[in-house]
Amino acid sequence: MREPFHVLYPISGNPPTWGHADVMERAAGTFDRVTWALAVNPKKQTLFSTEDRLAMMEEYVRHFKLDNVTLASYEGATVRYAELIGARTILKGLRNASDLQSEMEQATGNRGINGRIETLAMFTTPRYSVISSSLIRELALLGEDISPYVHPAVEARIGQILGSKGAGTMV
Repeated sequence: MREPFHVLYPISGNPPTWGHADVMERAAGTFDRVTWALAVNPKKQTLFSTEDRLAMMEEYVRHFKLDNVTLASYEGATVRYAELIGARTILKGLRNASDLQSEMEQATGNRGINGRIETLAMFTTPRYSVISSSLIRELALLGEDISPYVHPAVEARIGQILGSKGAGTMV
């Protein structure tokens, strides 16, 4: 009997979008187990807390009714986290050629740390290929409509968070 295929899908998700969720949902249909993890860099200032971003990610998992997706957060090297949780593969979502270049560089670094853990890439569905967390943050901070880009519960949470932080919040 083969061991279940466990993949790690890391994102920074500031905030998580329908594009992130698209890759996560398709990964859940492709692999036995998916750990959808928030990569936390404590030196990087984010608009949304780790707890808020994980709660937003949970909305997508709940939306798709997925029972083989686990949410987590971690600090440090992604490949080291993959080792820790027993994932054989790191999955990266690609929107465009710029993403490809960046992800290839990261995959090279990860392979240098642990050559047994593979990196696979999945292209996002074309309608999500222009969505980015930075676009959503900018629109939200301007008070513009972000509903096409995020789950309705995520949109509401973003509104609550920005309402409590007031104008002039860092993008």
